[in-house]
Amino acid sequence: MKRFFSLLTVLMVLTLVLSAFAPFAPSSAAPKADKQLVVYMQMGGNQGDPSTLARTNGAKAAAAALNIKLIEQYSGWDSQKMIDQFKEAIAAKPDGIVIMGHPGEDAMGPLVEQAVGMGIVVTSGNNPLPKIEAKFQTKGFGYAGADLHDGGYLTGKAMIAAGLKSGDEALVYDIWHQEGRSVSSQGVVDALTEGGIKVDKLDVTDDVDKDASLAIPILTAYIQKHPNLKAIGTQHGNITATLPKVLESAAKKPGEIIVGGIDLSPATIAGIEKGFISVSFDQVLYLQGYYPVQQIWLTKNYLIPGLHINTGVGTVTPDNIKEIAPLIEKGIR
Repeated sequence: MKRFFSLLTVLMVLTLVLSAFAPFAPSSAAPKADKQLVVYMQMGGNQGDPSTLARTNGAKAAAAALNIKLIEQYSGWDSQKMIDQFKEAIAAKPDGIVIMGHPGEDAMGPLVEQAVGMGIVVTSGNNPLPKIEAKFQTKGFGYAGADLHDGGYLTGKAMIAAGLKSGDEALVYDIWHQEGRSVSSQGVVDALTEGGIKVDKLDVTDDVDKDASLAIPILTAYIQKHPNLKAIGTQHGNITATLPKVLESAAKKPGEIIVGGIDLSPATIAGIEKGFISVSFDQVLYLQGYYPVQQIWLTKNYLIPGLHINTGVGTVTPDNIKEIAPLIEKGIR
């Protein structure tokens, strides 16, 4: 009998311990809401484009799981349009708004303060706003996206590992005229420079930012003027997808110029598979869509402060592309 009670005690303790570590299940624990939440979300580029699709799919999945009405906003990466869309969202008085940090803290700060003052939960994705996040974190302002400099640095290191040597010439082509858009690219520059690579910077104009195909003649001409060029780096998803066409236009064979980029569009996948792209930084756009929508739900229902989530922790190369490609084709990775 004594042994029986000892065994029963052990089983009770184990039950309590295991229940403490049970996964969070909002569907069963969630309070009954009087109304469906409405969330406006800035997606970044254009609807369905390579640097936006997975983010949109992630946001839609979160909205479906949490019974949220999602209003999508597409800006073509135009900072002023992001500001205008934020104002439009505030005027609609939704439950939550997901913004991007490209316009900068000075432009977005007063609008965040206005929205929060109205009881709207605001959070961010893709491009951070650290000062705003620190100020309004208790109100639900979080961040879901990559650590930009670390992501670029990781890309640069992978480019070196792909075959670059000290003294080689490299170009980093990105949006240098916007401070908030160049943090990740500077990470690429820093990694390459530390490796002894001679780095040149070339600015992406606003026209190329909106239509990456315009980069083809620009980069083709650059390659012709720099016959010793060994590498091209960028942290612009649509330009990454265009680089295989650039190399073909310049009559370069796969691997002749090492390419490091970002994101995982179908064209980027094909470029990796053919060997034109050596590495692409994977910031997992799907999670950049899912987590901000979930953040607003958690703050509205459970008063949970803003969570800072780093979604950019890996790279895609010819070694792992076959495993990931099916998910990319579904618009998830």
